[in-house]
Amino acid sequence: MTTAIIIIAVLGIAIIAILATCVKVVRQSTTIIVERLGKYHKTLETGIHVILPFFDKISKPIVMKEMVADFMPQPVITKDNVTMQIDTVVYYQITDPKLYTYGVDRPIKAIENLTATTLRNIVGEMELDETLTSRDTVNTKMRNILDEATDPWGIKINRVELKNILPPKDIQDAMEKQMRAERERREQILKAEGEKKSNILVAEGEKQAQILRAEAEKQVQILQAEGKRAALIAEAEGTADAISLIVNAKADSAYITLQGFEALKALADGQSTKIIVPSEIQNITGLLASIQETLNVPTPKKDTKSNK
Repeated sequence: MTTAIIIIAVLGIAIIAILATCVKVVRQSTTIIVERLGKYHKTLETGIHVILPFFDKISKPIVMKEMVADFMPQPVITKDNVTMQIDTVVYYQITDPKLYTYGVDRPIKAIENLTATTLRNIVGEMELDETLTSRDTVNTKMRNILDEATDPWGIKINRVELKNILPPKDIQDAMEKQMRAERERREQILKAEGEKKSNILVAEGEKQAQILRAEAEKQVQILQAEGKRAALIAEAEGTADAISLIVNAKADSAYITLQGFEALKALADGQSTKIIVPSEIQNITGLLASIQETLNVPTPKKDTKSNK
């Protein structure tokens, strides 16, 4: 009786263990391939699934998320025979678990080898300078080629990036010298352009200053001319008014003779060596008589005694 109970208990435990292996839980973003009697049967998606014991065999969970493969540096020869070390980073995603499982043996290793050969083919058609400045072009070409090649494997290549490009040491030194010379050349160009702009600004400033000075002198001359013009007009108007007053006052011959004498005094005080005297005032005796008459000074009487 005891033996039977033990056997039943062992059988129960075995059945429970077998049933437990028949229940499979698939986690999020993963899938499982089920083979029945060595042949592909189905793909288990996220959730709880039941399989047949002893007949069904499951694979390792296949991650469906985007993954990153960082490959070791590969020696690559450029078109101008320069050997460089280039390492790549590939971002890929499994889109078909069945093709991924049965399409190629060791898919990641296959992608690494395909990446190396593709990189050599692309860089082999480019020179060193072009390779260093055309990363985006190389990345795009590699992504297109790898995506097309891995499509039968159930893999989608999303991106390919050149992580590092390492030329030989002597090439690096030459490139550093070239870059240093280029920076110095740009510095000299910028300095020359700065001096040029400074000289232009100084010349423009001097030009503006000369223009302003000329404008100021012009205004001064205009104001002086206007002042002289106003003075001459005022003087002429004063003379005209004086003449008008004299005419209106009906000056007699004595006043006119006196004015002639004043004009003669002015001529005598001048620097001229020749003086032209009007005929009206050449007779000195007549001139004195006119002056005495004008000043109302009586004429002195002759001494009769002296005539005797």
